[in-house]
Amino acid sequence: MPDALLDKLRAAVGAPNVLTGVELSPYVVEGRTPEAAVFPGSVDEVAAVIGLAAEAARPVTPWGGGTAVSVGMPAAPGGLVLGLRRLSRLLEHEPGDLTASAEAGMTVEAFQTALRGRGQWVSLDPADARLATLGGVLAANASGPRRHLYGTARDLLIGVTVVTADGAIVRGGGKVVKNVAGYDLPKLFVGSYGTLGVIVEATVKLRPLPEHERLVCVPFDRLKDAGAAVKTLLAGDLIPNAIDLLDAAAAAALEAEGPALVVGFDGLREQVDWQCAELSRLVAACGGREGRPLPDDTWPRLGTAARAAFPATAAVMAFSVLPGQVADLMEQGAGVARARGLASAWAAHAGVGVVRAALASDDRAKQPAPIAALLQEWRNLARAGGGHGTLEWAPLAVKSQVPVWDDPGAAGRIMERIKAQLDPRNILNPGRFVAGI
Repeated sequence: MPDALLDKLRAAVGAPNVLTGVELSPYVVEGRTPEAAVFPGSVDEVAAVIGLAAEAARPVTPWGGGTAVSVGMPAAPGGLVLGLRRLSRLLEHEPGDLTASAEAGMTVEAFQTALRGRGQWVSLDPADARLATLGGVLAANASGPRRHLYGTARDLLIGVTVVTADGAIVRGGGKVVKNVAGYDLPKLFVGSYGTLGVIVEATVKLRPLPEHERLVCVPFDRLKDAGAAVKTLLAGDLIPNAIDLLDAAAAAALEAEGPALVVGFDGLREQVDWQCAELSRLVAACGGREGRPLPDDTWPRLGTAARAAFPATAAVMAFSVLPGQVADLMEQGAGVARARGLASAWAAHAGVGVVRAALASDDRAKQPAPIAALLQEWRNLARAGGGHGTLEWAPLAVKSQVPVWDDPGAAGRIMERIKAQLDPRNILNPGRFVAGI
């Protein structure tokens, strides 16, 4: 990187907040090292950094807590990491309106801790709330098991401040829930993986903290029976906040018997007690054995149970299918892996049709070609039911043989046009997202 550009970056954010050389080791992704990592301390400094990068035609990789850096293709060689860790303040909390605003670099854990002091929470539960930042969760549209009842980041966001690829500061939405004027600009940036703009502030809807919450694990002898129990539960009158389905390997990672159905409830204690009793009655008819409560620290581990099943993984793939197809996909996918002599683990937020599969890394999983072939076969199984698959983690050698993102179809052309309008120089996370944008 030219010394002149480094000098300008240091002048913009302060010399201690520009890292180079060996200090960049935490920001190396799949062997690709940025030229510098820059940590602005205000929205104006973010705009200044992006403006300088645009002038110098340097790609920019927004970086929150780094929990989703393995998703998508790695950053282009060179360029800047734009870290948001210094933008970590709670800006405003209006308990009466059930809304709060925070800077994008605030971790979800810190955000929740601040809100709990006033008896509220934001219903986002990514896997690693200690590291995951509010901006990163929005950019990745990350969610956890409670998505079943409370939805995703798209459902909670009501206002956002974004710095665009030319350094402009754009605000969309508002600070109240009843905000209906104009286009819903904030949702354009949710799930865009930093390719359209850098989220620097956000306003979200909150909920009162429930009086009581419980997570119950019901073991089954067969995954097929657990899948039938999911359908029974979805057709019933219970109101769970989570319905997860685990095969034996994923359940073992949670110190539970498997296959297993894991169901969460919250609300008044009496309501939770009644729903847990009714759950036992419903699942018994499907072959479920006696359930047991799981500790509170199980919640954030549900989303990573498949990957945690093995000491090392060769790949992790996420699928979106109809809830009624979850158990079939898990059984068929595991069968395909076994036929190739490979071990896999499967876990799903079954009520919303989100499934994750991890492939164990062993001597048979060293070559990228067989792994890529298996992943493509898994993706084809999801497609057969109208779903799709995304490669969440794999070595670059595997990513080069099987597309990270599924074919977006006609939507891909629309996304390309939006990218061309908002980032004509293609400097924000170039090539990382769907359709190579």
